[in-house]
Amino acid sequence: MEKEKPITLIDAFKDFKEEKNIDRPVMMGVLKDVFLTQIAKTFGSSDNFDVIVNVDKGTCEIYQNFDIVEEVENPNAEMTLEQVKADSGDDDYEIGDQYAKKLSLASFGRRGILNIRQNLQGRIMDIEKANLYKKYSDKVGELFGGEVYQAWSKEALVLDEDGNELHLPKSEQIPGERFKKSDNIRAIIKSVEMRNNTTPYITLSRVSPEFLERLFEQEVPEIADGLITVKKVVRVPGERAKVAVESYDDRIDPIGACIGVKGGRILGIVRELRNENIDVIQWTQNPQLMIQRALNPARVSYIDMGEPGDKVKVFMLPEEVKKGIGRGGCNVQLAGMLVDREIEVWRELPKDGSEEEEDVLLSEFSNEIDQWVIDRLEAIGCDTAKSVLALSAEDIAKRADLEDETVEEVLQILRAEFE
Repeated sequence: MEKEKPITLIDAFKDFKEEKNIDRPVMMGVLKDVFLTQIAKTFGSSDNFDVIVNVDKGTCEIYQNFDIVEEVENPNAEMTLEQVKADSGDDDYEIGDQYAKKLSLASFGRRGILNIRQNLQGRIMDIEKANLYKKYSDKVGELFGGEVYQAWSKEALVLDEDGNELHLPKSEQIPGERFKKSDNIRAIIKSVEMRNNTTPYITLSRVSPEFLERLFEQEVPEIADGLITVKKVVRVPGERAKVAVESYDDRIDPIGACIGVKGGRILGIVRELRNENIDVIQWTQNPQLMIQRALNPARVSYIDMGEPGDKVKVFMLPEEVKKGIGRGGCNVQLAGMLVDREIEVWRELPKDGSEEEEDVLLSEFSNEIDQWVIDRLEAIGCDTAKSVLALSAEDIAKRADLEDETVEEVLQILRAEFE
């Protein structure tokens, strides 16, 4: 009898080779389990079957073990001496011995072979999903670089080196960014989720504070080496960011090291963030000093921290208020985020009796201007009539989020006070 060739897995299942990124021992274990499962379906039990997988050769041999008996009661587990001799051509067996019969793939029938293939495909897909999930779950918070495969209005699809898809939603893109196919981008791996047993959904982000922190680690060797620590990063993506850094070595200037000679280090980061303004600040645990540093270049007259949970009141001379608040209130907002407190900027009236003392608090106009409008104006640092009149109507509307008609009405009321 011609010796039957073993099932060659590499040939029979060529669709599931190296490109699946599955370890060969794991692959062989899956194959063995899939065959045993199909054996149980075909023969009723897999107890008297051996599946031998050769990891090195990539082959699989299946044997059905029979007890040799005088009278067969279970054809799937017993054979007579005559049946064994006819099947093997060997006269050396006796009653009570065990005979191992090699099975061919054809023994499972066309439907059985199809089931094996489908089950194998399903198991391998599950392993791939689990491997992909673990791979990127371990990388959450790390910097990622990839190529844009497709770009739509709501998201950009990015591929890694293995062809896996990662998603960069519009909400995680810096305002004003536009990507096109084949663009190389950097982002942080924000999250990995399993959704309805599909391929893991990997989300990238370019607006996360951690993204900016990773960029500093990449561009500033002293941070990567642990000589400088990034204590906190706060951002209004596309507008401004503040990075608080600290050095435990007095010989190292953390701000100078982060900025680099002639701004060489930070300029690359600024370009990556689409010209987002970045302030590097010396970290301190003193919240008042932290606020002063964060509001620079505006000069702070004094700070009222109030009780925990209260808004922090920062007083400045009128000419400093605009610098302290920043465009759209961005500067004061970020300063508050650094100390985890909300900050209000108040105009400090000069003590020399100058005409600024003739200014009128907005609260005095509560009978003519709705309180919610006054609250909006005070939130952007305009707590007096003249502080409002010093700004353009367009600037007020944008920063206080007010309708143009409302702003014009307020300006008319305030101007009338000084006519």
